[in-house]
Amino acid sequence: MSLIKKNIRSIADELKKNNSQQSGKIKLVAVSKGQSQEKILDALDAGHNIFGENYLQEAIDKQKSLIEHKIEWHFIGPIQSNKCKSIAENFQWIQTVDRIKVANKLNMFNTNEFPLNICIQINISNEDTKSGAKINEIDALADHISNLDKLKLRGLMAIPSNTRDDEILLNEYKQLKLIYENLKLKYSAIDTLSIGMSNDYLLAIENGSNLVRIGSKIFGNRQ
Repeated sequence: MSLIKKNIRSIADELKKNNSQQSGKIKLVAVSKGQSQEKILDALDAGHNIFGENYLQEAIDKQKSLIEHKIEWHFIGPIQSNKCKSIAENFQWIQTVDRIKVANKLNMFNTNEFPLNICIQINISNEDTKSGAKINEIDALADHISNLDKLKLRGLMAIPSNTRDDEILLNEYKQLKLIYENLKLKYSAIDTLSIGMSNDYLLAIENGSNLVRIGSKIFGNRQ
């Protein structure tokens, strides 16, 4: 068995053990940015078919090479408005919508028969170098997205502070869960809280995450 297969199965077992905390299945997005097609094929061979990409052209090249495989693609990188057409055409999930302009363009360019699954990205750590809407912008953005007919608001996504201080992380997780729970009361389609990566996904799950985005713990270091 390959190392990638072992890693996926090990993480899947961990997530299964924690499913009861979230009253449902925890979704794993394998972050394949900077990884080769061969490694993605290895993950597919292990039974995993949900992948996240940050860079549009890299993702499109992979999608073309892997077109015969049934893959659920998530866009998880910052969105430039001039890339919205290609993103809308090539992804089923877009986790990093942070402003009305981007939502409008994705809606306009979605020519699929199904709506695009959307997560609002929150800049929960309030860092200037990070993408994401501010907390006080979330309600207006969620309301706007919920009224666009070719988008389906599914939840929230965030990249917490890059810190080993669990107290800081826990505070950010609590804020995110509170915002998420409040939005769930308003919008029936919301079911996704996307936080947790290779270094903090178990802690994130303990604090409400039901979608984790894991790259290096599956594939190793990027090429």
